[in-house]
Amino acid sequence: MTQTVPSFGILLVDDEPAWLRSVSLTLARAGITNILTCSDSREVPGILATRKVRLVLLDLTMPHLPGEALLAQIAERHPEILTIVVSGMNQIETAVRCMRLGAFDYFVKTVEEDRLVTGVLRAIRVLDLERENRAISDRILSSELRHPEAFVDIVTNDRALRAIFCYIEAVAKSRQPLLISGESGVGKELVARAVHTLSGNTGPLVAVNVAGLDDTVFADTLFGHVRGAYTGADQARRGMIEEATDGTLFLDEIGDLSIPSQVKLLRLLQEGEYFPLGSDRPKRLKARIIVATHRDLVAKEKEGAFRRDLYYRLRTHRVLIPPLRERPGDIPLLLDHFLGEAAQALGKKKPTPPRELAQLLCTYDFPGNIRELRAMVYDAVSLHRERILSMETFLKAIGPAGAKRPAAPAPERNLFAGADRLPTFTEAAELLVAEAMQRSGGNQTIAARLLGISQPALSKRLKNRE
Repeated sequence: MTQTVPSFGILLVDDEPAWLRSVSLTLARAGITNILTCSDSREVPGILATRKVRLVLLDLTMPHLPGEALLAQIAERHPEILTIVVSGMNQIETAVRCMRLGAFDYFVKTVEEDRLVTGVLRAIRVLDLERENRAISDRILSSELRHPEAFVDIVTNDRALRAIFCYIEAVAKSRQPLLISGESGVGKELVARAVHTLSGNTGPLVAVNVAGLDDTVFADTLFGHVRGAYTGADQARRGMIEEATDGTLFLDEIGDLSIPSQVKLLRLLQEGEYFPLGSDRPKRLKARIIVATHRDLVAKEKEGAFRRDLYYRLRTHRVLIPPLRERPGDIPLLLDHFLGEAAQALGKKKPTPPRELAQLLCTYDFPGNIRELRAMVYDAVSLHRERILSMETFLKAIGPAGAKRPAAPAPERNLFAGADRLPTFTEAAELLVAEAMQRSGGNQTIAARLLGISQPALSKRLKNRE
């Protein structure tokens, strides 16, 4: 759990002030501080009507208004409120009766404090998930962004990405982990920054690339260490979790994490606490966890390279960022954006791209996604001298016929298998030329590159068709 202070109030009801003080301190030590207390059960209905309370810890044996009567009243008038009964009576019949009246859980006062805290945390998680589910439904149904300024760094007009933005707005304030998947270069860190902006967290966004970190370095990086924890640890050092207090911890390339480190991360998410190296005193996790990967975690889990329990813990909320080749409509927008960015960075006037450049780029698969397009533009602008941007650097980067993204070998398929009549060589060539001209938007230079022939050769074929 990334943050234990709930946004709503927790009301403790008992006629024993000493018990109210004791439980308040116990919850506060666990990071749960939004607490109200009441020693007169008759005042509870008024408190619930005027205060934002979503969880009640209720004693049963009280004067004036008995606990069971109050429990039934809360269930009837405030069904959105969860009630945990904390009673001095260790009777199965009483516990069953309370659960039938609508209690969320039942504890005996003599129970260990940790069990009571765990029960409260479980109730908070349930309430949070209910709120998040309502928010997700509302945002998806409305399909309009409430805070478009949070996504200003993500250049897109793609409908699929805008739907993802709506989902992000819905889960941004959640305290549950968020898993961002997508190929390298699609902008996963930009999405994480948008989530952090929308979260309202007052702390910083701390990004850590965990790829290649062995178990010891991973633990030291995240958890920190005390002085003397190991040879060379002359000074205590705060870990990245502590640096991200009240903010967001972004763990990139989580799919490359070793199994021992996965175990540590799982315990952190389950328990909400960690131990700095060399320390026997735990610290609370007070940051939202966002993870990202370009790996297929389902495949890695099946191979035994990624823990199943950690995967399901991380995927409470998840988004898949589509690659650039699946949103070609964004290529002209990104081209214009990077031309301006590169010109400013290099101290040049923004060049004018030839009209056919965007068409050329749309024929390319971009295995490196947005990061690759950005690199292409910066390289072209750095060599730019005239008013119109040269296409030469783009043509060299793309390759002879437009490099295609490497794919898994597929069984060879004869396109003409099963045809009633085989086309002649001339007819097949005509079909290829027509398809290339359609894909290139009528641009002969681009069509020739798609066909792997020279532009004069294509021009000659087109003239022969007339």
